[in-house]
Amino acid sequence: MELKLINDDGQAAASVSASDALFGREYNESLIHQVVTAYLANARSANRAQKGRSDVAKSTRKPWRQKGTGRARSGMASSPLWRGGGKIFPNSPEENFSHKVNRKMYRAGIGAILSQLVREDRLSVVENFTVDAPKTNVLARKLKDMGLNDVMIITDSVDENLYLSSRNLPHVLVVEAGHADPVSLMRFASVLMTRGALTKIEELLA
Repeated sequence: MELKLINDDGQAAASVSASDALFGREYNESLIHQVVTAYLANARSANRAQKGRSDVAKSTRKPWRQKGTGRARSGMASSPLWRGGGKIFPNSPEENFSHKVNRKMYRAGIGAILSQLVREDRLSVVENFTVDAPKTNVLARKLKDMGLNDVMIITDSVDENLYLSSRNLPHVLVVEAGHADPVSLMRFASVLMTRGALTKIEELLA
């Protein structure tokens, strides 16, 4: 598999060899859906709390006798049927949203996403990508010269200048190769990967 290696003007300058097992996979929609859903679910935190019938501040006294009043029977004021009563099946901070995805499936899902990016010509490789100073306008100008707007930049190591320059650009994300996630790979219009990041991803997902 040959990937496009671009220069600072965004033009194809050469090609770089990549793993067929990683960048030449067939599109597997169900697998990608499972991987993305699990990633989003595992990112959730159970911070909602609602009160059930045992939690609301209501008396447990029976409001009126069972028979003879002509009114509907009622056991206590905390009944979920009453205004101010507890909620049926309340949300709890102890809820567990985690989904388990086997490592083999996760790697296959990432490979399917990367392969689709290659087919759609949304994945490019660059020899190196840095900025001289932590300035947002420097990075914005560099990306504009390359014809990139909505882009995820994957590097092999942390470049502080590049990271700081990207923080105030809403359509730019800079991540290390080991932290590339399926949601971001699919969300951005383009993915720009350094040659070192390509090697690292192939090692991680081999």
